[in-house]
Amino acid sequence: MSEIKNLTDLLIKFRDDRDWKQFHNSKDLALAISIEASELNELFLWKSNEDVDKERLKEELADIISFVLLLAEKHNLDPSQIVKDKIKLNAQKYTVEKSKGSAKKYNQL
Repeated sequence: MSEIKNLTDLLIKFRDDRDWKQFHNSKDLALAISIEASELNELFLWKSNEDVDKERLKEELADIISFVLLLAEKHNLDPSQIVKDKIKLNAQKYTVEKSKGSAKKYNQL
């Protein structure tokens, strides 16, 4: 069993033990990801690039990852596979020859 599947199973048990599945519809999980990402951004607001509270960083990343895994599970998506698929797609859009060292979007390369 993969580590991602183990994490997802732990999250589902945590959720189900509290009867929270009723609140975990796709819209609310997507909103939770966005809200937690905003909280992550807030950790960096008005600070130098690397000046961040590591404990709070871990907490916000864990929240985001947790909601991502629950949303993927809800739609029967394999997180490992969808990331691999996206890397493959991005490799086609951002070839090494055109994109290496550049921050331009693929349609500007």
